[in-house]
Amino acid sequence: MELPTLTNGKIISRYKRFLADVELSSGEVVTVHCPNTGAMTSCWEPGAAVQLSASTNPKRKLNWTLERVDMGQGWIGVNTNRVNKFVGDFIVNGEIEALSGYSGLKAEPVYLAEGFDKSRFDFLLTAKGRRDCYVEVKNATLLKDGIIQFPDAVTTRGSKHLSLLVHAAHQGHRSVMLFAVSRPEGGIFKVAKEIDPAYYQSLLDARDKGVEVIMVRVFHTKTVVEARESLLIDLH
Repeated sequence: MELPTLTNGKIISRYKRFLADVELSSGEVVTVHCPNTGAMTSCWEPGAAVQLSASTNPKRKLNWTLERVDMGQGWIGVNTNRVNKFVGDFIVNGEIEALSGYSGLKAEPVYLAEGFDKSRFDFLLTAKGRRDCYVEVKNATLLKDGIIQFPDAVTTRGSKHLSLLVHAAHQGHRSVMLFAVSRPEGGIFKVAKEIDPAYYQSLLDARDKGVEVIMVRVFHTKTVVEARESLLIDLH
């Protein structure tokens, strides 16, 4: 998948979660939108190389969006709004083996379950003669001791999604928790149980109740994003 035109800079600071100050190559300092609800631990430091996309929407307060950061080993995708688009294209193109063979893909399907508010999954995959497959996607960027981890902050929303996946599995559907690893380092994936022990336990419970845990490497080249090899999953 091709990326939009990107502008180089260096990050100065990130603050109020959704804002960052960036120095462009021209020397101009701009305030940019940072579309990432996580802590972005290990994904930025003052002076790190970044790339921004520009918006022509006159209604936007900030013209620039932080897209990716290079911590020295290659680009890290930090715009969580783009991850589902990448993953959806990978699925349609048959680039995620565990999710191949489906003829239909619906983004953000409504899912109604007794005891839950009206909810949505990220994808619904369908094919004649196959069980419907619900997929939830999480962007994993935390690197600690050479290991990719998720989450980088407490995520009660993430635990809710796991409960919904369990419900779907009990209804006879295929349920998949997909972690999109959006940085090039690391060969092992673990849940950051020191950060969110409740999510760790929820994922173990979900796996034991029929939810599949898979992942894909979302690899950023100069101009495109590619699906790359999976990682070893360690849930101990």
